[in-house]
Amino acid sequence: MNLLVTGGAGFIGGNFIHYLVKKYPNYKIVCLDLLTYAGNMSTLTSVIDNVNFSFIQGDIANREFINDLFKKENFDVVINFAAESHVDRSITDPQQFIKTNILGTSVLLDASRVNGVKRYHQVSTDEVYGDLPFEKKDLFFTEETPIRTSSPYSASKASGDLLTLAYYRTYNLPVTISRCSNNYGPYHFPEKLIPLIITRALNNKDIPVYGKGENIRDWLYVYDHCNAIDLIIHQGKVGEVYNIGGNNELTNLEVVKIVLKELNKPLSLIQYVTDRPGHDLRYAIDATKINSELGWKPNYPFASGIKATIKWYLENKAWWEGLC
Repeated sequence: MNLLVTGGAGFIGGNFIHYLVKKYPNYKIVCLDLLTYAGNMSTLTSVIDNVNFSFIQGDIANREFINDLFKKENFDVVINFAAESHVDRSITDPQQFIKTNILGTSVLLDASRVNGVKRYHQVSTDEVYGDLPFEKKDLFFTEETPIRTSSPYSASKASGDLLTLAYYRTYNLPVTISRCSNNYGPYHFPEKLIPLIITRALNNKDIPVYGKGENIRDWLYVYDHCNAIDLIIHQGKVGEVYNIGGNNELTNLEVVKIVLKELNKPLSLIQYVTDRPGHDLRYAIDATKINSELGWKPNYPFASGIKATIKWYLENKAWWEGLC
């Protein structure tokens, strides 16, 4: 099996590379990454010399480059993690999100169609569904929830999803899509909430919290996410969308307090700041479909996942200190 993993030097893609190299030593795994600010070659240090792994630097939106790569490598499976993903950055500079998340996806889909890829998997986000009200705790995102985006980031990801489904309908390209809740774990770029809390707390710096910190997210440990994608690309039904959630709903403020307690740092580090424009209230995933069809369920409750994540950041300061 010959796999292309785009965005494999980023957070989730990098963890997925580690997962694949360990589990499938007979697979040929090619990692493609543009190495923008969030792509980090040091994430791949421990796998770079594996005989079944190779790295290529390049842009998924570069049609000529992608076409040449696909013709050369003859990929069986393409897993597209490559994306601009930080909501705040999408608010200040939406054009880059349109280029990578929409145009880049279309380039990959075309190359997959022309070159006979057996499975194209689009890694997406629960943010395409918009948000849920605080007061309706029994309401969750399902695969049938209408798309209702709130930011340029989520709109660009939703556009990529719609293109992917259109290529299945129009060209019979064998595709699957996964929409996950908020991930956390090793190799997470420090601009995101949990690594931001950890790295700033370790440096005794103020920790910014939007509004009153009441926004709720469903937290998914990254290795659970990797396992879910593995199941989808091998056993998932073509043309289907699968939601992946961690069953760990917490407010942002609760997450901050948990991390500070684990690090024995004072709550006085918390600094409330002006809320993000269009800030989604609550995300909550119903993962019944992937559980019933593929037998997947998360193995890491937040209590153990956050301990493992903090331990990794404590033991790998060389990876993140230059990024803060």
